[in-house]
Parts: sequence; structure tokens; C-alpha cells
Amino acid sequence: MTRRYFGTDGIRGHSNVFPMTPDLAMRVGIAVGTIFRNGNHRHRVVIGKDTRLSGYMLENAMVAGFTAAGLDAFVLGPIPTPAVAMLTRSLRADVGVMISASHNPYQDNGIKLFGPDGYKLSDEIEARIEDLIERDLSPQLAKSADIGRAKRIDGIDDRYVEHAKRTLPRDVTLQGLRVVVDCANGAAYKVAPTALWELGADVVTIGNEPNGRNINLNCGSTSPGSLQKKVHEVRADIGIALDGDADRVIIVDETGAIIDGDQLMAVIAESWAAEEKLRGGGIVATVMSNLGLERFLAEKGLSLARTKVGDRYVVEHMRNHDFNLGGEQSGHIVLSDFGTTGDGLVAALQILSRVKRLGIPVSELCRRFEPVPQLLKNVRFSGGRPLEDIIVQQAIADAEAELAGKGRLVIRPSGTEPLIRVMAEGDDEGQIERIVNGLIGAISSVRTAA
Repeated sequence: MTRRYFGTDGIRGHSNVFPMTPDLAMRVGIAVGTIFRNGNHRHRVVIGKDTRLSGYMLENAMVAGFTAAGLDAFVLGPIPTPAVAMLTRSLRADVGVMISASHNPYQDNGIKLFGPDGYKLSDEIEARIEDLIERDLSPQLAKSADIGRAKRIDGIDDRYVEHAKRTLPRDVTLQGLRVVVDCANGAAYKVAPTALWELGADVVTIGNEPNGRNINLNCGSTSPGSLQKKVHEVRADIGIALDGDADRVIIVDETGAIIDGDQLMAVIAESWAAEEKLRGGGIVATVMSNLGLERFLAEKGLSLARTKVGDRYVVEHMRNHDFNLGGEQSGHIVLSDFGTTGDGLVAALQILSRVKRLGIPVSELCRRFEPVPQLLKNVRFSGGRPLEDIIVQQAIADAEAELAGKGRLVIRPSGTEPLIRVMAEGDDEGQIERIVNGLIGAISSVRTAA
């Protein structure tokens, strides 16, 4: 079944353009409220957001939808996505909502949904939501006496800060570490610096002046140049770059080098395995994680289970097979002992804790393996299914045959943008570049002909 609204991470699009309109947001609120309106108790939803200008509009629309469906809405304001997941459970809400387009520019926005257990919704529930959205929703509206109430909840930042701090042992302090944190002018602009400071770090903060239009703008995990510069400038021990909703993290070491999610997972996996805390016999990652990570884990007697791209698929595999560590190369790190979704701050604290315990620089700690040459390029398309063209399929088959036993090839449509992503990796960098460029050419020729 083709899905019209949901991608790999909720509903996402350009603000005030279908589907990210207030009308659709209100309909989502009614539809979701209808599905989760079970039992005789007073139903509630928690709604968080990042710092995008359109967040005000969509927040109000979703409050209207949920209250029309008979749910009380607890409005949290700007708060990280993992905090929404945590508070959905701790406030005993029936459903949680995060209004965010994650690492996208401010012109975009999105809707992420969590069930009462704090986990993202299954494909089946999302399909039910889509079906309801397309229907006449007037029969689902609450009676006049049952319309929900809305109120803003205070003290949410403090609750999340305490939660993040409690993920470290009581004897761990960050005293003596100079930390630069880039909050991407996003949802963690208050909580991340506060948590680091309360743990004893000397904190230098950038990307903490959101104005509605500067989220992820030349800052954050997808644009770490400013963080690298600031780490050099203040001679910091480490730089931490979050994204707009703080569910992902990228690290910059003391030399200014970027450390991606694969290396961070390797550090945590090795540490937890040594402490006999790692479950599942390894970690869960996506098809995009580097082959070097897989080889490193194998040398340690650990496995790497791969899933489709999207942290929801990583989490699903973790839950089904009792893993407690998983994530993505992009910096989504899921530590299920502490939360139900990616948490950039909590993952960073694991790295900081390891730095303190071992007393070694970040550049030494976080270079656990040598990445295999990997090249990713995107092809934009406006319609059709170019991957089903016989010319493209033959080019893919030839590339896979050439890489057999020596590398990997991953070709997939983006779940959030009209792009086809082409990735190849292997020990021969020249071969990888030639293969990717050849595939890009094949897909582009089909796209142009269409």
C-alpha cells in the first residue's frame, strides 16, 4: 500500500504547503485522537515542538484537533524529541507528538508521533491514521461536554535535564572538560548546556539563539563547521553538535575532526561489552553504516544487525531481538536502557563519561576503526519510478556483481525528499567512485528521458 503522508520519520514537508498545513495537522490530531481514545479514563496528549516559525501554527492546529477529539492537550513548548517520548510515558499520556522536521531547514516542518509506551508508531497504525484522514471526521468529534482542555506544562526542561544526568553513574563528573555544544538553534538550546554545566563541565555554547528561521542554519550536526572553528578557538576537549530536535549527535574531537555515529556506536559497544552491559551480542544499525564498523565489531566477537534506514526500524529490531544499543551513521543513537528513541545529548554523555574514565583525548577514544571508503550521492526526481527501469536495473546488477565480496551497494528512495540515494563502499576508492557515478548517470538518463 502506497502511503500518502507518512515517510520514514512521520509526516514531513514544506510549511503551509500540503501536507504540512494547519488543516492537515488538525485532521491528524482528530484521527490520532480517535485511534488512541480507548478506555473510560480522561485521555491526554503531550505536544512538543522545536523552534521553527511554523511550530506555532501547527501546534495550535494540533491542539484544536486533539481537543476536538476529546483529548486533553499538554503543551510542552520547545523540547527535544526524546523528551517528548519520555514524557509521554511519565505523564501517562495516550499519545505524544513532536512537531519538528529534525535536521531540515526552517521552511520545512513535520509531525512525529509516539504511542503511550514512548515508541514511534508502527506502520499499521500509521496506515489507520492515513485512512481516517481521508474520511469524513465529523462522526469522530467529541460531544460538547467531552471536548478536551489544553494547558501549558511548566518545569519540563528540568525534568529532562535530570533524566539525562541520571543516565550516568553518580560518581561521574565532567569537571576538567571544556565542552563546546552546538544546539543548532533548535529544541535543545536550553537543556543541553544546562545538563552539561550541572555535570561539572566548562561549557561553551553556540547555536543557542533561535529566532524561528535559523534552526540548522550553518550550525548543528549537519553543518559542523562553526563547531569545529569554536573548538579550535577555545581549545576545547570536545565539541557536541545536535540537530534541530536533538535526537541525533555528531562529535568533534580536540583536533577539529568529525566523529560520526558509526564511531560513536563502536565506542559505546566496546565499553558496554567490557562491562557486560551490552545485550543482543552486538548492535543494530542501518544499511548505511560503514563496512568498517561491521569488521570492527566482528573482531570483538560482536554482531552488526542491519535494518532499513530510519531509527524506527532500528528500534523495532532492537525490541524484537533484545538489543540495547543501535543507531545510524547520521548520529541517531538509541540507548534503550535510557529511552525509546534517539537521544543526542544522552549519547554524548556516554562518550564524555568514557573520556573521563579513561583519561584519554577524544581523538584517541573515538577512532575505533578505519572507515572503508564510502560515497553517497543523490539524484533528484519529480515523478515516476526510475529504479524500475530496465536500464537502471541492469546497471545495478552489474555494480553488485563487481562489488561482490569486496564491498556493498545501497540504492534507495529518500523517505522525506524526492531523491534517490546511491551509496557504495569498498576497499578501492577509485572503484567506488566510478560505480556511484555510473549509477547516477544511468538514473539521470532515465529521469531526463521521462
